[in-house]
Amino acid sequence: MASRYGSKHRRYLRGQILGRIFLFAMSIVFLLPILWMFTTSIKDSSQVMAYPPIWLPRPPKWENYRIAVNAIPFVLYLRNTVTICFFTIIGTLLSSTLVAYSLAKIPWPGRNVLLLLILSTMMLPFPVTMIPLFVTFGRLGWVNTFKPLIVPSFLGNAFYIFLLRQFFMTIPGELSDAARIDGASELGIFRRVILPLSKPVLAVVALFQFLGSWNDFLGPLIYLQSNDKYTLAIGLQMYRTTNYVEWELLMAASTLVVIPILVLFFFAQRTFIEGIAITGIKG
Repeated sequence: MASRYGSKHRRYLRGQILGRIFLFAMSIVFLLPILWMFTTSIKDSSQVMAYPPIWLPRPPKWENYRIAVNAIPFVLYLRNTVTICFFTIIGTLLSSTLVAYSLAKIPWPGRNVLLLLILSTMMLPFPVTMIPLFVTFGRLGWVNTFKPLIVPSFLGNAFYIFLLRQFFMTIPGELSDAARIDGASELGIFRRVILPLSKPVLAVVALFQFLGSWNDFLGPLIYLQSNDKYTLAIGLQMYRTTNYVEWELLMAASTLVVIPILVLFFFAQRTFIEGIAITGIKG
């Protein structure tokens, strides 16, 4: 029995070690593009396209970051991007949580049909609705403003509504019933019972929306026309000209754009993973 237990334990340890080695190797593979972006950002222009590739530039040209920031209105574009991200997160959380709560916790006729209609909108790719939306926003006088990028977030998002609904359905109904017995309204139950228990999934929705708005290129490209309203995603294209690309400056600016995402995920990874694990998406 002891030898059998020892053999099983050795196989378990061997499997754990091989699994960690595999995960470490895969992490290195996924980190290579980021490492290449960073090393390229501190290269001289003569080293960018050198063959064989130069991984560690000598000497590193740290002034590329200063040049990249001054080459375009980087701070202005950063402020525009943060403004859009902030209001879209607020709009998404306000609208999607209310709709998801009504679909998950309030029994009213036709809610499953409405849920089906909401989910069916996810089948429509953005290029299909791009022209009608542009015409609509143009007639409203919203083109070249942040409104087309912010206002739709206050009207709900099908994916986030589904995500939140699945989580709300895992919250025991007895908690809501107890609050109703105490005289709480539906809005009071939503605010005092449901939301405090939903911090993980709210963090997931906020992070997804932040990433979507931070990296959005097509939306600002369509609706923004003035240079003072551009976002960072559009600003990165300014390092590209018709005949030449300043790769070292582009990589320096891209590194600065990526850093907030990495920092945010690093500090919110526990809440993010917890929210993904218990949203109920797996069925």
